[in-house]
Amino acid sequence: MKAVSLQSGSESQPLAHVAIIMDGNGRWAQGRGLPRVAGHKRGAEAVRTAVNFAARNGIKYLTLYGFSSENWKRPEAEVNDLMGLLRFYLRSEIAELHEKGIRLRVIGDRARLADDIVSLIEQAEQRTAGNEILTLTLALSYGGRTEIAEAARRLAREVQAGTLDPDDIDEARFESRLFTADIPDPDLLIRTSGEQRISNFLLWQLAYAEFVFVETLWPDFSEEVFADALNEFNRRERRYGASSG
Repeated sequence: MKAVSLQSGSESQPLAHVAIIMDGNGRWAQGRGLPRVAGHKRGAEAVRTAVNFAARNGIKYLTLYGFSSENWKRPEAEVNDLMGLLRFYLRSEIAELHEKGIRLRVIGDRARLADDIVSLIEQAEQRTAGNEILTLTLALSYGGRTEIAEAARRLAREVQAGTLDPDDIDEARFESRLFTADIPDPDLLIRTSGEQRISNFLLWQLAYAEFVFVETLWPDFSEEVFADALNEFNRRERRYGASSG
């Protein structure tokens, strides 16, 4: 196990929230001559590794991009495999998360998920709602542009109903209508597999996050890779638009 010391200081914010784009399951499987579902299964083990590591190292919020709104365009068999893994995770892992004091939240368009999956999500969220060690947020059927559009619609309805003055709409009020209204913005975004884009993930929330791109495919994501990303974050100076020195 690789020990990690999280940076703190008067001129920097402590690292509280890490977001991860989990990329490379398919390439991991392809490189081994295995079906894509094998990569997704191995990727689920990497999720467990990341969650446990975050909880042990004082990270209070971990948000994982599990299934994007664009992922519905994948072959039906692969989508079915992914949904099956999600069902398995929600049935088999929640007791352990609860025991470790981890809260589970899910953001995204639940209307596109099967009814039994929505029910499992609701049960898991209710069971773990009071936990405070780590808030684990899974982005499922999620798209950043859709989230922003939905926030705009919510505000528009309030204006139409006469309960909100358009001149009162500012960044804070808009942010309060996002799926992530009750958690801080990410300090760090990690993307695996060597790709260097954010793929419609947390478009509003990542405005001032530090980005770390790693070559490791998600199924091979380890505590050491996580630690290296945190150490890279610790070496950076976050200025939020201000000048240094």
